[in-house]
Amino acid sequence: MLSDDESAALAAVDAAAAARTLMELISVPSVTGSAAESELQHQLAGRLEWLGLDVDLWSMDLPALRADPEFPGTEAPREEAWGLVGTTSDGGDGPTLILQGHVDVVPPGDLAAWDGDPFVPRVEGDLVHGRGACDMKAGLAAHLAALAAIRAAGIRLRGRVAAHFVVGEEDGGLGAFGTLRRGHTGDVCVIAEPTASTLITANAGALTFRIAVPGKAAHGSSREKGVSAVDAYLPLHRALAALEEERNRDPDPLLAEYPLPYGLSVGTLRAGDWASSVPDLLVAEGRFGVRLGEDPADARAALERCVAEACAADPWLRDHPATVTWPGGQFASGMLPEGHPLADTVGAAHADATGGGVPRRRGATYGSDLRHYTAAGIPALQYGPGDIAVAHSAREHVSVREVVETARTLVLTVLRTVGTK
Repeated sequence: MLSDDESAALAAVDAAAAARTLMELISVPSVTGSAAESELQHQLAGRLEWLGLDVDLWSMDLPALRADPEFPGTEAPREEAWGLVGTTSDGGDGPTLILQGHVDVVPPGDLAAWDGDPFVPRVEGDLVHGRGACDMKAGLAAHLAALAAIRAAGIRLRGRVAAHFVVGEEDGGLGAFGTLRRGHTGDVCVIAEPTASTLITANAGALTFRIAVPGKAAHGSSREKGVSAVDAYLPLHRALAALEEERNRDPDPLLAEYPLPYGLSVGTLRAGDWASSVPDLLVAEGRFGVRLGEDPADARAALERCVAEACAADPWLRDHPATVTWPGGQFASGMLPEGHPLADTVGAAHADATGGGVPRRRGATYGSDLRHYTAAGIPALQYGPGDIAVAHSAREHVSVREVVETARTLVLTVLRTVGTK
């Protein structure tokens, strides 16, 4: 049975307004590190102020954050980063629930693959298409719709809700890291990443690596006098494939449904600077999956050991070994503590808000901001509209119905977590 406050707040969820908000957010091309990313933070600060929240909007001290020994790394160049937290002001002695979401999106890629401008939302029935539609402008829209419904219903909270809207999630989690370093905290956290009506209670990690493979330059007409860095790389590629196979044996049960829980993917290869020259350097960059509960330092050591052993077994690389460095994002794994009641609370809220069953729990193979919050001692899970399977693609879309269902679930989660007066 719903309480009177719960019924009133659910009735106040405005589906049409949530859809409009979603399309307005998609229309801001907030690619990671771009000026539009900062622009959206300022727009969202205005929305939170309009909702009556106490707003902290600040320019992050990037040099200080980069100097922090636990800095998570970045990949996109940037000159600025803005933090944004809005906190309800009527709370008393109750707990604080964090509603977290990232404002940045990945670049749209090949524009010819899209049906129109990726930053002009396209509506087909219940579906909204566009870059960032599910990852994760839909989650931000659900957060705002839930906060607006609680305010419209005139409900006074015993505890507090803190909206953490962050930049830089896509390339390492700079925004979440800086927000927590500023002192913004809470008792539990719900991140509205797309979860396809499930609860994500754990994330694998992902580390960006770079391998530099030396060769020996020569004219292409007498290539036997040189050593191609491309050829030198091939035994390393085979060794990396074997390492991936080894690390994916017997995964954690939360990730057992995935054919490759801890993927090792070489994303770029760059070699040579002239077609008729034997290349004297190849640089391979990729992502290396971190197992649940694994120290990233141990994961890095495993890949470095793999490369060193492959070099030792190769006549050329034995005396001219490849080097491994770790630029870019460094995502550790993260997990909601086993038995923590947050999953039960969100699951029951989903069932009550949608009239459906309790969503199943699972892990995710990608890194996310979840690990920043769990590392800070804040139990966190992911629950939000959309399906990660279409994120980062020209097929990206989300259902407005799912946005509304998420907002309704978050309303009940807030009221049951922080309490009412």
